[in-house]
Amino acid sequence: MRLVLTESRFLKDSINVISELVNEVTIKVGKNALELIAMDPANVAMVTFKLLSSSFAEYSVPKEIDLGINLENFKEILRRVKPTDTLILELSDKGRLNIQIKGENTRTFHLSLIDVEEGDKRIPDLKFPIRIEMPTILFDEAIEDMSIVADSVALTADNNKFILQAESKLNSARVEITPSDSVIIKSDKNKVLAKYSLEYLKKIVKGSKLSDTVVLHFDDEYPLKAEYKLKDRLELSFILAPRISTE
Repeated sequence: MRLVLTESRFLKDSINVISELVNEVTIKVGKNALELIAMDPANVAMVTFKLLSSSFAEYSVPKEIDLGINLENFKEILRRVKPTDTLILELSDKGRLNIQIKGENTRTFHLSLIDVEEGDKRIPDLKFPIRIEMPTILFDEAIEDMSIVADSVALTADNNKFILQAESKLNSARVEITPSDSVIIKSDKNKVLAKYSLEYLKKIVKGSKLSDTVVLHFDDEYPLKAEYKLKDRLELSFILAPRISTE
């Protein structure tokens, strides 16, 4: 296995975002992509990631390989990668991941692979009536606004608007987003309402490092799916469980 990545941010930024939710993952190195599926320890959020072979300057994978990775350790190494550096990943005979960083000099790190406990990591087959596509900065700022006043946010949508609302005992906040050249809202329902954890959403919106656009899907008291994509490069998606109302 030999992978050469000249645009290191595709992997570096992705691992930084994913590590907000999970610490250990199995990265499947396939013929056409690096892929992972992981669930956070509380079983509240699932993350899926695919880095396509077309992102690499060289992608040599004679056979599929599973790499058990501690993301904190991997992230510490990737922090040493500068934007102009070339990143080279190879599997050593000793079962370690060799990480070479080439820039003004050449630095080599050896990352020990681990056994990752695998639970049920199948991606659920979810059907959504709502699809909202918008600039990431709009969604990022709305989530930041909501987090000032509460620990959860209610999302409401129809074909005419997308509303985020948060409320605590003393304070409340509301952001209304309407369709425009950069905002697309499509709904098969008259109205959809669900509530989600802002603690998790603040981690999820860090996917904006990778894409200028986010696509959201949700339904009444149903999981939220957030997708960040770069065409022919990568796909990063999150599925977040709803906060079910007990009132």
